[in-house]
Amino acid sequence: MSEENLLKLVEAEEPEENDYHLQEQVGFILRKAHQRHVSIFAAHIADLTPPQFAALAKLHDVGETSQNQLGSLIAMDAATVKGVIDRLKARGLVELSKHEVDKRRLLVNLTAEGRDAIERLIPIARDITQETLAPLSAKEVAIFMRLLAKLA
Repeated sequence: MSEENLLKLVEAEEPEENDYHLQEQVGFILRKAHQRHVSIFAAHIADLTPPQFAALAKLHDVGETSQNQLGSLIAMDAATVKGVIDRLKARGLVELSKHEVDKRRLLVNLTAEGRDAIERLIPIARDITQETLAPLSAKEVAIFMRLLAKLA
């Protein structure tokens, strides 16, 4: 189905202005889709949370970075990323060090164990994404991802 035809279908299904049905609201639908994805994630990667995985994956991409910068890169506030990093450090997956010039700045990096773990998990994460998106055709996935990116 073309994007144009998909948009025509959606426009044809728009509710009347005064109707409000929770199951038709964006937040409700996004939450259900998120719950489905998290359930699929947990079935395949039981020993990490999605935020912990995100931190490891981003560190794998960018290498050593400040804790605050990591939070920005993975869309987490400072308090949340600190908790994630603390738990990963306790498991030996990341290490912390002080910045050479700015001693207040904490740097985060993968340990060898963390690097091995994320390299083992990335192919599984790709499978999780495919399973999450399985109800959609390839064209629908492209449209869906483009539309979601506009909301993010």
